[in-house]
Amino acid sequence: MHMMTKRLVFVCMVLVVTGGYALADGDGMTQQLIEGNNSFALDLYGKLCREEGNIFFSPYSISSALAMTYAGARGETASQMADTLHFIEHADLHNAFSHVTEQLEEIEQAGNIALAIANALWVQKDYNLLEEFVELVTRKYGAGIFPIDFAEAYKDARDTINAWVEEQTNQRIRDLLAQGTLNGFTRLVLINAIYFKGNWELPFEEDNTAEEPFWVTPEKDVQAAMMQQQQTFKYGEIETAQILHMPYAGEELSMVIVLPKARDGLQTLEQELTKDLLSEWRESASMRDVKVWLPKFTITSQFNLADTLQEMGMIDAFSEKADFSGIAGSQQLALSHAIHKAFVEVNEEGTEATAATAVMVELTSIQEPEPVPEFRADHPFLFLIQENQTGSILFLGRVVKP
Repeated sequence: MHMMTKRLVFVCMVLVVTGGYALADGDGMTQQLIEGNNSFALDLYGKLCREEGNIFFSPYSISSALAMTYAGARGETASQMADTLHFIEHADLHNAFSHVTEQLEEIEQAGNIALAIANALWVQKDYNLLEEFVELVTRKYGAGIFPIDFAEAYKDARDTINAWVEEQTNQRIRDLLAQGTLNGFTRLVLINAIYFKGNWELPFEEDNTAEEPFWVTPEKDVQAAMMQQQQTFKYGEIETAQILHMPYAGEELSMVIVLPKARDGLQTLEQELTKDLLSEWRESASMRDVKVWLPKFTITSQFNLADTLQEMGMIDAFSEKADFSGIAGSQQLALSHAIHKAFVEVNEEGTEATAATAVMVELTSIQEPEPVPEFRADHPFLFLIQENQTGSILFLGRVVKP
């Protein structure tokens, strides 16, 4: 990049502890946003899953932070971003994200989960952003605007931003901005931070957790702390996989675990991952008694998505061709980094006081009772956290080694 091109750093991080967040709305623009975000989620997963190891990320969080950047994009830069991210029209997009924020606040106020979302723009002091851009990101995204000195003290700026990130994420994410991320040409850092903690609607008993084999390959296993329970869950099967829906307290959202029937079946499942397959997962599921074995796991993932987003079609945004004139007028800006960090922990914890409803269906004729299916997640699997009413994918990942 030419030395005179000012740097715009997009930082998107997410902290998740045993959960995700929800949105539920029936109007057209929000449903279009959901469908677009789901398409982007699958596209991005298709790129990230080429790497080895566990994966966890929030496509919704990434979309939200990039939507703030998109608010200032113009021309071909905006067109490429919209195509890559499956965005709807400018005005409808920002209104839809605003509506989602309202829904999240309502869910937080219900008290079933802990949820905190923070958007922030860290701006070079005395750098003039367009009033229209500032009004949009503050009104539609609730973003705080913080002046800071990148030009003369970018190392101090890094410490300041990292400290803010730690505070917003309950100290879970430290030193998000590594040395070298910022320099004297940085003019703007956009951050989306999410913290979530949710308890299972039907918790596991810690006394039932035991060390058992987890097959990382068909021939090799490692010991994993395997949680166990038998309860009524939404459960389904397709030809190649079992699907289990495990709701969080309040049942606005669930973790959906997709377990290949073959120990080495995850790669094939990933290659077939489409919106049609997601629909098949949903349609195959019904409420029934299930024996569940699920490993405890913790995943921390960090990605610099610049190369990936360019490969997906967002080329100009990271080059001298970038047009972000909707942010600061004629000032030449280009994206330099797109950093995403995610954390998830899954364990036995549940609510201390909760209510669960199970529908018991009795046989009306004499026949052999249907055997209780076993969902034994003892080999690599895919999981997502979705909003139950709309099927919106909020978090997506895989476990290949607990």
